[in-house]
Amino acid sequence: MTSTEEAPSSFWDELTSPLNLVLVAVILYLVYKILRSHFESEDTTAAPPPPPMKKLRKDLTTAELKKYDGTGSDGRVLLAVNGVIFDVTRGKRFYGPGGPYSAFAGKDATRGLATGSVSADDKEWDDVSDLNADEISSAKEWEEQFREKYDIVGRLLKPGETPNKYSDDETEDKKEL
Repeated sequence: MTSTEEAPSSFWDELTSPLNLVLVAVILYLVYKILRSHFESEDTTAAPPPPPMKKLRKDLTTAELKKYDGTGSDGRVLLAVNGVIFDVTRGKRFYGPGGPYSAFAGKDATRGLATGSVSADDKEWDDVSDLNADEISSAKEWEEQFREKYDIVGRLLKPGETPNKYSDDETEDKKEL
């Protein structure tokens, strides 16, 4: 036998090695998933998102805010940063149930956003007075990002604080809160 006659046998041995068979199987599976995703029809019958809470301005306590974690009948998701409550329902895939930031839904997210810790905190009221200067600055940056992207609902009330009364035709001044 010459070396050219051994090549097909050697190639076949390489192709059928366990490692190569596993790699071929993984590649075929990935190609299948890609092709399947292109041919599946998207469900266009999804329920429309609830109307924004912009017109329904309301100050909430931490207990009232908990109701807006995305699991309610209206699916609304609210969170607070630096005492300002935002309607983040448009970002439900991030903040709603199953999202990477779902721990913040229906809660004061100031400490978590400032420290980079995505964990649930069930404190009645967190004054965040123990945050350092960098964390306070980070929380303010997050608040500004939320102000640009989401509607403001109202203020997060401290224990014993009374809510503001908002009229239906009152225009929203995002710098006021």
